[in-house]
Amino acid sequence: MRRTAAKAPAAAPPQTAAVGADFPRSAPAAAPTEAPADPAPRRELVTEFPFELPRGYVDESGTVHRDGVMRLSTARDELVPLRDVRVQENPAYLSVVLLGRVITRLGTLTMVHDGIVENMFASDLAFLQDFYRQINAEGHTRAAVQCPHCSEPFEVELGGSRLGES
Repeated sequence: MRRTAAKAPAAAPPQTAAVGADFPRSAPAAAPTEAPADPAPRRELVTEFPFELPRGYVDESGTVHRDGVMRLSTARDELVPLRDVRVQENPAYLSVVLLGRVITRLGTLTMVHDGIVENMFASDLAFLQDFYRQINAEGHTRAAVQCPHCSEPFEVELGGSRLGES
Protein backbone atom coordinates (compact mmCIF):
# COMPACT_ATOMS: atom_id res chain seq x y z
CA MET A 1 0.00 0.00 0.00
CA ARG A 2 1.34 3.38 -0.94
CA ARG A 3 1.15 6.32 1.43
CA THR A 4 0.75 9.86 0.22
CA ALA A 5 1.34 13.09 2.06
CA ALA A 6 -1.80 14.60 3.52
CA LYS A 7 -2.97 17.84 2.00
CA ALA A 8 -3.08 20.88 4.23
CA PRO A 9 -6.63 21.61 5.28
CA ALA A 10 -8.34 24.60 3.77
CA ALA A 11 -8.80 27.59 6.01
CA ALA A 12 -12.03 27.33 7.96
CA PRO A 13 -14.58 30.06 7.36
CA PRO A 14 -14.76 32.58 10.18
CA GLN A 15 -17.38 31.77 12.83
CA THR A 16 -19.85 34.38 13.89
CA ALA A 17 -20.62 34.72 17.56
CA ALA A 18 -23.03 36.73 19.61
CA VAL A 19 -21.69 40.07 20.79
CA GLY A 20 -19.80 39.61 24.04
CA ALA A 21 -19.72 35.81 23.77
CA ASP A 22 -16.38 34.19 24.42
CA PHE A 23 -16.39 30.62 23.14
CA PRO A 24 -13.55 28.33 24.21
CA ARG A 25 -11.48 27.04 21.34
CA SER A 26 -10.65 23.37 21.36
CA ALA A 27 -7.15 22.14 20.79
CA PRO A 28 -6.47 19.79 17.90
CA ALA A 29 -7.02 16.14 18.76
CA ALA A 30 -3.92 14.45 20.05
CA ALA A 31 -2.76 11.18 18.61
CA PRO A 32 -3.96 8.21 20.68
CA THR A 33 -1.37 6.91 23.07
CA GLU A 34 -1.16 3.69 24.98
CA ALA A 35 -2.77 3.77 28.40
CA PRO A 36 -0.25 3.64 31.22
CA ALA A 37 -0.07 0.33 33.02
CA ASP A 38 -2.15 0.35 36.19
CA PRO A 39 0.24 -0.67 38.97
CA ALA A 40 -2.54 -1.28 41.51
CA PRO A 41 -4.99 -4.05 40.62
CA ARG A 42 -8.62 -3.00 40.76
CA ARG A 43 -10.69 -4.44 43.57
CA GLU A 44 -14.07 -5.78 42.63
CA LEU A 45 -17.01 -4.22 44.38
CA VAL A 46 -18.50 -6.68 46.83
CA THR A 47 -22.29 -6.32 46.94
CA GLU A 48 -23.38 -9.43 48.86
CA PHE A 49 -22.36 -10.37 52.38
CA PRO A 50 -22.94 -13.67 54.20
CA PHE A 51 -24.19 -13.70 57.79
CA GLU A 52 -25.27 -16.15 60.48
CA LEU A 53 -28.18 -15.29 62.76
CA PRO A 54 -27.58 -15.65 66.51
CA ARG A 55 -30.75 -17.73 67.03
CA GLY A 56 -32.21 -18.38 63.60
CA TYR A 57 -35.58 -18.03 61.90
CA VAL A 58 -37.95 -20.93 62.60
CA ASP A 59 -40.31 -21.64 59.71
CA GLU A 60 -43.81 -23.18 59.94
CA SER A 61 -42.39 -26.73 59.75
CA GLY A 62 -39.95 -26.08 62.62
CA THR A 63 -36.81 -25.84 60.48
CA VAL A 64 -34.26 -23.34 61.80
CA HIS A 65 -32.61 -21.12 59.17
CA ARG A 66 -29.47 -19.33 60.36
CA ASP A 67 -27.14 -18.66 57.44
CA GLY A 68 -28.04 -16.04 54.88
CA VAL A 69 -26.88 -13.35 52.49
CA MET A 70 -27.60 -9.64 52.52
CA ARG A 71 -26.89 -7.37 49.57
CA LEU A 72 -25.96 -3.70 49.60
CA SER A 73 -28.94 -1.38 49.75
CA THR A 74 -29.84 0.96 46.92
CA ALA A 75 -31.54 4.33 47.16
CA ARG A 76 -34.68 2.64 45.85
CA ASP A 77 -34.53 0.10 48.69
CA GLU A 78 -34.63 2.95 51.19
CA LEU A 79 -37.26 5.03 49.36
CA VAL A 80 -39.88 2.42 48.39
CA PRO A 81 -40.70 1.38 51.99
CA LEU A 82 -41.56 5.00 52.82
CA ARG A 83 -44.66 4.63 50.62
CA ASP A 84 -45.74 1.49 52.49
CA VAL A 85 -48.86 2.13 54.60
CA ARG A 86 -47.46 0.03 57.47
CA VAL A 87 -44.36 2.25 57.60
CA GLN A 88 -46.43 5.43 57.40
CA GLU A 89 -48.56 4.25 60.33
CA ASN A 90 -45.59 2.97 62.34
CA PRO A 91 -42.10 4.26 61.34
CA ALA A 92 -40.46 1.46 63.35
CA TYR A 93 -41.73 -0.95 60.69
CA LEU A 94 -39.27 0.60 58.20
CA SER A 95 -36.47 -1.75 59.24
CA VAL A 96 -38.68 -4.83 58.72
CA VAL A 97 -39.67 -3.80 55.19
CA LEU A 98 -36.14 -2.69 54.31
CA LEU A 99 -34.53 -5.92 55.53
CA GLY A 100 -37.14 -7.90 53.61
CA ARG A 101 -35.85 -6.20 50.44
CA VAL A 102 -32.09 -6.66 50.98
CA ILE A 103 -31.86 -10.19 52.43
CA THR A 104 -31.39 -12.34 49.34
CA ARG A 105 -31.08 -15.74 51.00
CA LEU A 106 -31.91 -17.28 54.36
CA GLY A 107 -31.22 -20.96 54.89
CA THR A 108 -33.21 -23.09 52.45
CA LEU A 109 -36.11 -20.66 52.10
CA THR A 110 -37.08 -20.06 48.49
CA MET A 111 -37.95 -16.41 49.13
CA VAL A 112 -37.25 -13.85 51.85
CA HIS A 113 -39.74 -11.01 52.41
CA ASP A 114 -40.90 -8.69 55.17
CA GLY A 115 -43.29 -11.35 56.52
CA ILE A 116 -40.29 -13.56 57.27
CA VAL A 117 -38.41 -10.70 58.93
CA GLU A 118 -41.35 -9.72 61.15
CA ASN A 119 -41.49 -13.27 62.53
CA MET A 120 -37.82 -13.36 63.54
CA PHE A 121 -36.67 -13.28 67.14
CA ALA A 122 -35.88 -9.77 68.40
CA SER A 123 -32.19 -10.66 68.86
CA ASP A 124 -31.95 -11.72 65.20
CA LEU A 125 -33.72 -8.54 64.07
CA ALA A 126 -31.26 -6.42 66.10
CA PHE A 127 -28.35 -8.38 64.62
CA LEU A 128 -29.62 -7.79 61.06
CA GLN A 129 -30.16 -4.07 61.71
CA ASP A 130 -26.56 -3.71 62.90
CA PHE A 131 -25.28 -5.84 60.02
CA TYR A 132 -27.21 -3.66 57.53
CA ARG A 133 -25.60 -0.52 58.98
CA GLN A 134 -22.17 -2.10 58.88
CA ILE A 135 -22.20 -3.20 55.23
CA ASN A 136 -23.85 -0.02 53.96
CA ALA A 137 -21.47 2.32 55.82
CA GLU A 138 -18.20 1.38 54.08
CA GLY A 139 -17.78 -1.71 56.20
CA HIS A 140 -18.05 -0.27 59.68
CA THR A 141 -20.00 2.08 61.91
CA ARG A 142 -17.06 3.30 64.00
CA ALA A 143 -15.78 6.85 64.26
CA ALA A 144 -12.42 8.13 65.50
CA VAL A 145 -12.83 10.54 68.43
CA GLN A 146 -10.67 12.16 71.05
CA CYS A 147 -11.18 12.19 74.81
CA PRO A 148 -12.07 15.72 75.92
CA HIS A 149 -10.15 15.25 79.20
CA CYS A 150 -6.89 13.54 78.26
CA SER A 151 -6.89 14.06 74.45
CA GLU A 152 -6.28 10.34 73.90
CA PRO A 153 -7.68 9.16 70.52
CA PHE A 154 -10.03 6.15 70.41
CA GLU A 155 -12.91 4.72 68.34
CA VAL A 156 -16.60 4.56 69.21
CA GLU A 157 -19.32 2.39 67.69
CA LEU A 158 -22.04 4.52 66.13
CA GLY A 159 -24.55 1.67 65.76
CA GLY A 160 -27.90 2.13 67.40
CA SER A 161 -29.69 4.64 65.16
CA ARG A 162 -32.81 3.47 63.40
CA LEU A 163 -32.34 1.52 60.19
CA GLY A 164 -32.80 3.56 57.03
CA GLU A 165 -31.79 6.82 58.65
CA SER A 166 -28.44 8.49 58.23
